Amino acid sequence: RAFAAHRGGRSMTTISVPGTTARCRRPTPAASSAGGKRVDSAVPARRVGTLSSGAPRAKIWPRRRTARSLAGARALPPFVEEMSAFLVNPSPGLVPAAAANTVVFTGGIKVLLKGLTWPGVINSWFLGTTVMAAFGVGGYVLVCLYFVFGSAVTKIKLEQKQAEGIAEARGGRRGIGSVWGSGIAGIACACLALAGVGPGECLWRLGFVASFCSKLSDTTASEVGKAYGKTTYMSTPPFQRVPRGTEGAVSLEGTVAGIGASLGFAGVAVLAGQADLTGALIATLAAFVATTAESWLRAATQGGAGGVSSPPHDS
Repeated sequence: RAFAAHRGGRSMTTISVPGTTARCRRPTPAASSAGGKRVDSAVPARRVGTLSSGAPRAKIWPRRRTARSLAGARALPPFVEEMSAFLVNPSPGLVPAAAANTVVFTGGIKVLLKGLTWPGVINSWFLGTTVMAAFGVGGYVLVCLYFVFGSAVTKIKLEQKQAEGIAEARGGRRGIGSVWGSGIAGIACACLALAGVGPGECLWRLGFVASFCSKLSDTTASEVGKAYGKTTYMSTPPFQRVPRGTEGAVSLEGTVAGIGASLGFAGVAVLAGQADLTGALIATLAAFVATTAESWLRAATQGGAGGVSSPPHDS
């Protein structure tokens, strides 16, 4: 039950629950027509502050931040801004690239020496600097990926390869000959892009991606074939069966691994901004054609007698 009462200038409502003796009271809101709005008499009116003299107190508004102050608050340190600009620059130039590459080589020298000889490290510095200067950090990442992945597959079943006499020299550490043999085409594309020679930077960038894609595919196919190839055939007629490690020979295991490596490398090139999907497909196809042609050339010049490949002896 609810009973309304008016006490002390305030409307009160008494609520009782049947079957109990509990009662409670609450203020009843009263409607007012002032200004056409409903006014709850239970809510105290808002008081306006006044001074001791009776004059109304001036309201103090919070200070608004201007565009100039906001810009100053968001400003980054010059070093951070320069580093951000360098990371997104598609062609930062030789001086910034040399400085950044020197920092990377200094911090990672122990890792580099696991896959390269000292002469190989020095020559790799020139290769990395040129690529970064022409194609930015994204191109540099691809070179690093080639080095890391290529070094890793070289060490697959290394003891078995050494026992069979088909392993790379010095436990897979690459020297000057391997560095320039792997990077000469990519370096040429980088130098032509820096020089502004036609047909344009985009095509030179695609040529750079395709060159390293081809070299990684060839290295992976060769090393996986030596380690896991069960049946190895010459790549030229009459396609006779030959021992693993024979120059110009191919195996199913190595061929599939090489194609997979080229696809993965091309995918990373897309993520790094060095190629679009069409360019990635072109680079993968070019890698397959290049590795096949190289196998034919090796078979014609060195593998005709069925000789097993000998490890390179560069510095």
